[in-house]
Amino acid sequence: MDSTATQEAPELAVRCLLDNVQGLVDALSCIRWKKQQDAICELSEHGMVITVEEWTCLQARVYFRKELFREYQYQAGVRPRFGVSLALLIDCLHTFTSSTGTTALELCYPGPDMQLLLKLIDANNSCINAEIRTRIPESIPREYIIDDEGNLPISFAVKSAALKEVIDDLEWPGSNITITLSPAPPGVSFRGEGHGDLQIDLPYDTQQDLFIAFQCNRHVSHRYKYKFLRATTSQIPNSILKDNRGSKVTIGSTGLLKVQHLISVRPTHAQQHHYMDPSQVHARVSYIEFYVMPDEDDNNEGTQ
Repeated sequence: MDSTATQEAPELAVRCLLDNVQGLVDALSCIRWKKQQDAICELSEHGMVITVEEWTCLQARVYFRKELFREYQYQAGVRPRFGVSLALLIDCLHTFTSSTGTTALELCYPGPDMQLLLKLIDANNSCINAEIRTRIPESIPREYIIDDEGNLPISFAVKSAALKEVIDDLEWPGSNITITLSPAPPGVSFRGEGHGDLQIDLPYDTQQDLFIAFQCNRHVSHRYKYKFLRATTSQIPNSILKDNRGSKVTIGSTGLLKVQHLISVRPTHAQQHHYMDPSQVHARVSYIEFYVMPDEDDNNEGTQ
């Protein structure tokens, strides 16, 4: 046989075992704000980052650190980056969530034709294999940085369910939402202007169980498109809302809005019993980040 006729398969850059597939499905579902979305997955020695962008107005990222995997083997010289359909990835992963047993899902990249390979053998020795076609990304996701111009970052943190409820209530006026933070009296207000006017005030009170944190030493006010603001909370699964670890909102000096959700990626009770290090169970927390640019027609004064 002519050896030149046989093309060798590329070496695996990443091989990892994931215990809680549902945790990854929930996290990816948070950043799926429309049916057809392209995602970019970047693999590194630190773990996996999946990014989705909407023009230059909205970006979302899911971070899965290597500590969240049962095993994480990385041997690439250059960080692999590939594009994939977000809907296809979620639907494919969802087929593995119904399997029973304690065997983890194996993820490998790249396959012979640069696919993402998934494999699971459950307690009944049933083997499920899947291959997801990937593509070469046309661009690199933009790196957003919250610039505070040397000042303390303006931020607040509340329970995730509370933040989602506030943003959902603002759907009626729609169009534009102005977020204002004030140090005196301390609090946050959301004002919607569109079909009507609606203002929701959240006064800061350390005695209430609403705020987890509040940091504001100057008045800040910026306006955002409602459809982009809504994308930061609209698809949070009930499992994350019930866990209620909290959501943090930070506003930069230019009005760039960052919304961060903490999610728990806990293995099942059976998985903990068989192979989990008890000291690591409570450390299995990942996070999701959204970046929203202010409205281009924003005529607010911003910081004062």
